[in-house]
Amino acid sequence: MNIQQHQYVVIMAGGVGSRFWPASTEAQPKQFLDIAGTGKSLLRMTFERFLPLVPAERIIIMTNQLYEQKVAEELPELDTGNILLEPSRNNTAPCIAYAAFHIRSRDPQALMVVAPSDHLIEKSSAFVAAIEDGFQFVHDREAILTLGMRPTRPDTGYGYIQYNNNDDLLAGKSILFKVKKFTEKPNKENAKRFLASGDFVWNAGIFLFSVATILTAFEQYATDIYTILAQGEEVYGKEGEKAFLEEYYGQCPDISVDYAIMEKAKSIFTLPAQIGWSDLGTWGSVYDRAEKNKQGLLVQHQGAHLLEGNRNTLIRIPKEKKVLIRGLEGFIVVDTDEALLIYPMEEEQNIKSDRGRLKA
Repeated sequence: MNIQQHQYVVIMAGGVGSRFWPASTEAQPKQFLDIAGTGKSLLRMTFERFLPLVPAERIIIMTNQLYEQKVAEELPELDTGNILLEPSRNNTAPCIAYAAFHIRSRDPQALMVVAPSDHLIEKSSAFVAAIEDGFQFVHDREAILTLGMRPTRPDTGYGYIQYNNNDDLLAGKSILFKVKKFTEKPNKENAKRFLASGDFVWNAGIFLFSVATILTAFEQYATDIYTILAQGEEVYGKEGEKAFLEEYYGQCPDISVDYAIMEKAKSIFTLPAQIGWSDLGTWGSVYDRAEKNKQGLLVQHQGAHLLEGNRNTLIRIPKEKKVLIRGLEGFIVVDTDEALLIYPMEEEQNIKSDRGRLKA
């Protein structure tokens, strides 16, 4: 079998990106913004990253029904039938199960890679090579594979994967390991221990499997999701799919695929990858990746601004607005038509909750 003809990409693009408030809002979430300062939205960058692997007709965008038009505008070459709409936000497990049922209706032998829409990957050729090796691996075995990222610091904002150093396999040019344990965001002490041990990687949320393997895993480990969505088996890929989802999708539990499947599955492996990865989950991650001046100042949308004496600070302000800022150190400043954020960078994990208080 020529496995390249059975490879599918699923890009999850339905989130709000609340940690990027006020630039990212429910009406215009971060995947549709040029957060990285490249001139392209995060969704566009992710889509183009996969084109060397899979043609556009086998790239599926999973998004909330609010964003159907935005996806179509960002990816005009994509067929509208490849934009799958979630009627409600029920986290990643129902999203991936729905994608698998839909793709199986097109191709029962399909292989899937699932990825978020908001990652930055600097080493594109290394990424493509890792995914190619991953596709071959999950074709040859009834296994789930996750790309793991070598940690560079004891970060408490990522989930971690511990693997078995004594249980390695070769797939193409990639070395893979059997997963021992998934750990959600640890405290600082555990993060330091994980980094020192050498057998942990960050969980990037990029998964590969065959549709048969992942649907079997849902049937075994997330029976409630499987039972609800399997009722639509006869309508996936057909006209009745949207109506079925409107009625039943919201009944699925709100749970991540990590909790629903990955922490329970037995045959799960990780491929530690060196691909220049960042999940761009916070303003701080954007700041860390970007080129700054000698004072550590990063300015997005530079315009008629007077910015003096600012150090180790990110400033994102409208190009057309006159702005005077002096003497900030270690801050995030984001100004939009609707809101202004001035926040200590070291406390940015609290932006999401404080935004909720402000909204209330």
